[in-house]
Amino acid sequence: MTKKRIIFIVNPISGVSKKGQLVKQITATIDRVKFEYKILYTEGPNHATEICKDYSAGQTDMIVAVGGDGSVNEVAKGLVGSKTALGIIPAGSGNGLAHHLKIPVNYKKAIEIINQHKVIKIDTGSINNRLFVSIAGIGFDAFVAEKFSHGSRRGFLSYARIVAEEYPAYKPKRYKIEINGKFIDTRALFIGFANSDQFGYGTSIAPHAKIDDGLLDVIIMQKPSVIEIPFLASLLYWRKIDLWKNIEIIKAANLVVEMEKGKWVNIDGEPMLLGEKLHIKVDPQSLNIIVP
Repeated sequence: MTKKRIIFIVNPISGVSKKGQLVKQITATIDRVKFEYKILYTEGPNHATEICKDYSAGQTDMIVAVGGDGSVNEVAKGLVGSKTALGIIPAGSGNGLAHHLKIPVNYKKAIEIINQHKVIKIDTGSINNRLFVSIAGIGFDAFVAEKFSHGSRRGFLSYARIVAEEYPAYKPKRYKIEINGKFIDTRALFIGFANSDQFGYGTSIAPHAKIDDGLLDVIIMQKPSVIEIPFLASLLYWRKIDLWKNIEIIKAANLVVEMEKGKWVNIDGEPMLLGEKLHIKVDPQSLNIIVP
């Protein structure tokens, strides 16, 4: 039997996990009857994408992103449209896509899923041709992502601290949205574009999002008062955020958004500046991925 070829791409600085144990865990757990493998480490931004483009053009069956949603995004950019499948070992902060796909954060269990080699096709999204796999957003979401990117510490506590510090003074921005033949002019805390249901940290912001339905869940959220936040947190925990009175979720294959202020865009957890007018669309069934 010809062995399948796997490349593990490790982001050495993502998240809060200790990746020194990874090599030992791969050696102990990977099915070496089925697979031959190589471990590579990224050296900077976009290096993972370059690695993927080199290897996906050959006979590599799977490239595994070891890191958070940003690392998964970089690997996916190099694999979209190819036959090579994306695998995930969650080792980041939020791990939104992994949570959505029910891939455990435990290294051993994640590698056991890779051993099963179950491949499905999923959608990807893009904003002004910048790919995202899990979720993108503008407004407070992107504002926090930009602040978080400058922090020396990762993890939920660091993220929560930024939210707590910045939320009271944050003023909702004005957005003009063209979606499903309609026009919406609104001020919102944030607008999310969800391929999966997850912001990360187990936060289900789009509980009915499906990653293979050819649609994005567009979340338009008004700013809740401070006294409403505990109630909102419970809705997030129970995957019922769509029941809140000041949130609207619209399914769409493409849309256009014009922003008045606050030009940052959150792309799978990474902040980017993409201009005042955003073209958002879905690319159906464009990525092969390993799932439980």
